[in-house]
Amino acid sequence: MTLLQVTTVADSAMVNASDSSVNLFDLLLKGGYVMIPLLLLSAAAIAIFVERVLTIKKSSKTPAGLLNQVKSLVTEGKIDQAKMMCSQNETPIAKMLEKGVSRIGSPLKNIEVSIENVGKVEIYRLEKNLSLLATISGAAPMIGFLGTVTGMIQAFIAIAQEEGSVSPKLLSEGIYEAMITTAVGLSVGIIAYLGYNYLVTQVQKVIHKMEYTSVEFIDLLQESK
Repeated sequence: MTLLQVTTVADSAMVNASDSSVNLFDLLLKGGYVMIPLLLLSAAAIAIFVERVLTIKKSSKTPAGLLNQVKSLVTEGKIDQAKMMCSQNETPIAKMLEKGVSRIGSPLKNIEVSIENVGKVEIYRLEKNLSLLATISGAAPMIGFLGTVTGMIQAFIAIAQEEGSVSPKLLSEGIYEAMITTAVGLSVGIIAYLGYNYLVTQVQKVIHKMEYTSVEFIDLLQESK
């Protein structure tokens, strides 16, 4: 009999716990209208991060030994073959080498400027939308704090309008909005900030390879001259 009573009490407690639990979707809905821009910013941050990772990864895949092959062909005077080899690749390094090879015969300063101009264009393509990701990392927490303020305003309005004792349920909506928007805003901001720094690091690695290749190619032309 005692065991039956204990089992019944435990079952009742489990039912009450399941009834009072709130799933993640319902919890986010309690954040109010401020959650809409936060969710849009989170989706934009993810889309930018994935697109940039794929672009940077593709740009960093320069064929092994391309520079040495181009140097060998240029030394042998096979300019057209060297240019064709570079044109078969779409990486920034290959485009810089192609521009340099196509300018062989011009003054060395003009060749160097042409390579630098191509490099600037490629760097701009690599850094595209990174500033937007940085903006999201700063804007999301501020929007979350705005939700905190609006939520607390709602809570104080509820207190002012209530006559007599104030029930916790009456304040729950405002407090939910205040806490949830802060947590989501900080989460989106932190993730966007980490993603931004990771992408900047990867871009710097590609830029370093571009600069090294440019110096090596200019040195080759100086030796040939």
